[in-house]
Amino acid sequence: MNKFAQIFKRDNDWNEKTILGFLSFGIMVFVMMVDLVTGLWSHHLPIHQFTYNSFVVVTLGSFGISGFEKYASIKNNK
Repeated sequence: MNKFAQIFKRDNDWNEKTILGFLSFGIMVFVMMVDLVTGLWSHHLPIHQFTYNSFVVVTLGSFGISGFEKYASIKNNK
């Protein structure tokens, strides 16, 4: 539990935005795989577009902010 509490400190080794982006991307991949399997079984899996778009925005936003912070910290250190 102590390691889990460490990620909420200001100074830690974990990038929470990258973790959130990876989890969101993993959920999107999982849902698409389930949709593919159910399509092969001739069952319809309804996926609402606003739900999928929300995961896309969270994924791109998390990775984009994380990447920008990495790039900005390199420029600030030089």
